[in-house]
Amino acid sequence: MIVVTGATGNVGRPLTRALAGAGERVTAVSRRVAPVPDGVRHAVADLADPAGLAPALNGAKALFLLLSGDLHAPGARPSELIDLAVASGVRRVVLLSSQGVATRPLGPTRVTMRALEDAVRASGLDWAILRPGGFASNALGWADSIRTRGTVAAPFGDVGVPVIDPADIAEVAAACLLDDRHTGGVYELNGPEVITPRQQAAAIAAALGSPIRFHELTRAEAKAEMTRFVPAELADDTLDIISAPNPAELRISPDVEGVLGRAPHPFSDWVARNIAAFR
Repeated sequence: MIVVTGATGNVGRPLTRALAGAGERVTAVSRRVAPVPDGVRHAVADLADPAGLAPALNGAKALFLLLSGDLHAPGARPSELIDLAVASGVRRVVLLSSQGVATRPLGPTRVTMRALEDAVRASGLDWAILRPGGFASNALGWADSIRTRGTVAAPFGDVGVPVIDPADIAEVAAACLLDDRHTGGVYELNGPEVITPRQQAAAIAAALGSPIRFHELTRAEAKAEMTRFVPAELADDTLDIISAPNPAELRISPDVEGVLGRAPHPFSDWVARNIAAFR
């Protein structure tokens, strides 16, 4: 059995489908009751309380570990989840980390994630680490304003990074969970092109067939919006990257293609699959 945490999110949902489609027994873990594919067991657990995950890990051979924003914050103890996995007899863990661990190692939340990566390496388990950059699905944060006002509001409108389709992350995660060849792999995952927020808005407008107005937020306005959902430290770390990406953050990684044998999906593909959210 494979346990998928964050199973109802943008990565966990397609990963759960992929594993179930491959004939694996899967336990999908989320904070709240949610629908899952046929044949998939669902478990409710809050990763802030590691002991609550123990029943889901009973009999598991592998764990996909995806942490919510509050578990990235300084003072959190997510390494206890690794200890629990070891104690439960799990043999393999795939950790969803962050590109910033390598590109911005001194950011507060990057230090926390680096410590978790180190705990995974030292656990004695088979492991793989995924380090994605910005997610294409972050554009879903614009869905309401596009539907109701035909507007996108975002900071740093003409500064781009190569965003990654969460479906690509999920497919790489499935490969790492199922194929021993990826044991010990650290994979940087991003998209095939650098794309700015203004260009993302234009791609959505083209798919909708209607114009979208772009409104550029100040950094302070963007942080105020982000901290409704994530800790202030994580908001600052993210804004540092998207305001002035360094050469490593602009580099198109070969790792998606190296694992999957194909190029990562462009942002326009993600939009085409998710356009209903913006109508």
